[in-house]
Amino acid sequence: MSEKRGHFTVVFADDEPMARLSLRALLERDPEIEVLAECCNGLEAVKAVREHAPQILFLDIQMPGMGGFDVVEFLEDSVRPVIVFATAFDKYALEAFDVSAVDYLLKPFDDDRFAKALSRAKDRVSKKAEASDEVADLLSNYSKTIPSQQGEEGGAATRLRIMREGGMDLIETSEILWIEAADQYVELHTGRGVFLMRESMGNLERMLDPEVFQRIHRSAIVRIGLIQTLERQSGGTGRVLVGEESWLPVSRSRYASLKARLS
Repeated sequence: MSEKRGHFTVVFADDEPMARLSLRALLERDPEIEVLAECCNGLEAVKAVREHAPQILFLDIQMPGMGGFDVVEFLEDSVRPVIVFATAFDKYALEAFDVSAVDYLLKPFDDDRFAKALSRAKDRVSKKAEASDEVADLLSNYSKTIPSQQGEEGGAATRLRIMREGGMDLIETSEILWIEAADQYVELHTGRGVFLMRESMGNLERMLDPEVFQRIHRSAIVRIGLIQTLERQSGGTGRVLVGEESWLPVSRSRYASLKARLS
């Protein structure tokens, strides 16, 4: 059943006390909003989202220890709420929308600008709920006629099906070299070309054999055995060379585990 418009749950995070006070006041003016948690840093925000599962998350970008983008990186797709960034820095706007933020509030913002951002977030929540119901119905009908993508006994997938107009492409997971996010799709890079599949990175990560593949960034999954080089970059991030010429990003949160696995 779809979420009814009229009640929306929110968590917000900002390291500045006055900014938190202002955000809470603005949110509590709206009778449709229920504030579940107020956080003063990114780590608290991750814990609050995992504990309360809010529909909307307001995030400052620069916070001690773990910034807003780090929070988004740490949150699993299954629990990630609608994101609104609120920051004093305009240089991160493109990166904010790259992680599918619904709005980018540049401090100081007025009440009208905040109201517009909140309205956009509410609309996104409502549309996500409606879409989830539609997708659930479609998957229910689809699963009655198409076998599961998982392997035998619910294990890792050995073959992926890509539905397209007029037919279907079958991709053996043993063919996949690496996977990159591409808006609402993913690109499967194989020895016989690149295939576009409508699927989330989170779902693919769960389908694939973790002994063979590893998620190294919110936008990249790689076959571990093909990594030629791992390089450290500024800010704690990194990159890997796959094959002879393909470089893929490694997020700060995943660098240590990848390095340990390759050692």
